[in-house]
Amino acid sequence: MISENRKSKARIIVLFGGESAEHDVSCVTAAHVLRALDPQKYDVTTVGITRDGQWVNTELPTARDIKTLNATGSPTSSSLIFDAQNDSTQLVVIPLLHGPMGEDGTVQGLLELAHVAYVGTGVLGSAVAMDKSIAKQIMSANSIAQQKFITVRDTDDQDKIIDQAISQLGLPVFVKPANMGSSIGVKKAKTRGEIVSALTNAFEFDEWALIEEAVTGREIEVAVLGNENPRASVPGEIVPSHEFYDYEDKYIGDGAQLLVPAPLSESEVAEVQQLALKIYRTLRSDGMARVDFFYEKGGRGFLCNEINTIPGFTPISMYPKLWQASGLSYSQLLDELIELAIARHTKRRNKT
Repeated sequence: MISENRKSKARIIVLFGGESAEHDVSCVTAAHVLRALDPQKYDVTTVGITRDGQWVNTELPTARDIKTLNATGSPTSSSLIFDAQNDSTQLVVIPLLHGPMGEDGTVQGLLELAHVAYVGTGVLGSAVAMDKSIAKQIMSANSIAQQKFITVRDTDDQDKIIDQAISQLGLPVFVKPANMGSSIGVKKAKTRGEIVSALTNAFEFDEWALIEEAVTGREIEVAVLGNENPRASVPGEIVPSHEFYDYEDKYIGDGAQLLVPAPLSESEVAEVQQLALKIYRTLRSDGMARVDFFYEKGGRGFLCNEINTIPGFTPISMYPKLWQASGLSYSQLLDELIELAIARHTKRRNKT
């Protein structure tokens, strides 16, 4: 929590928007985070990044499309952040940039070069978690159970890969971009022709894609918080209103059910929490992450689907709901994330 002996308010920069297809999600997340930051504790500045990469100073985002800020916001640049080390006040950046060019280690690298504290996972962990193919390969090497998958590049022999996928994974399968989140670009394919179409769609977002087996199981999520000694929340369960938990279920409609806590036995809760912590540490996460599982009860058990290092903070997002159910309010969660960012930054600076 916030240290009582802090002499002055911490300066917080909420960085949101971005160039990825998850731009809108970032704007919605930022609006809620900004409202929850205590003005008695923090001096808050907002910096938006438009879809075309322009950095602008802006007020609390109210529009889903930050491009409207081109007219109302004043242009700025990353110099706002790079000049921070000349200010004696503690500065922390909260990057709420989902997807590529924000969640993938690029902005984290910028902040490392600027010697600025920031919330969330560092460069390596962010890059690994963003690339689902690499993350899955690392988890496989560490004996972490997950659904079967095949990685494909847009320059590969797709006919051969599709034959391999059907032979090894069966039908249906899920096809998704390797570097994307919020279920953007994800398609369920029930036929060979649908795999072809789904890959074409996935390659619009990334040059790498995954073909994954379709798992029939419950969708369980665990929130993790911390640096060297992370802790896991109570697990939650998602009951999608569609065939799978897609973008509309996550951010537009209200058909999906979020069961918090998930109806699991004590032993099942303990097992999935320990798995989440193992995955968090294995993939070099810091600060926060949400770990998503499929649960095949009576089958293979808990299978890791993916890890998200900048999970959504919208009112219907699972990450803050899980911590609220675990005894940590929205504002307390933000306080702790800021303290974790400062602690990690201080530790890293002492080693240079």
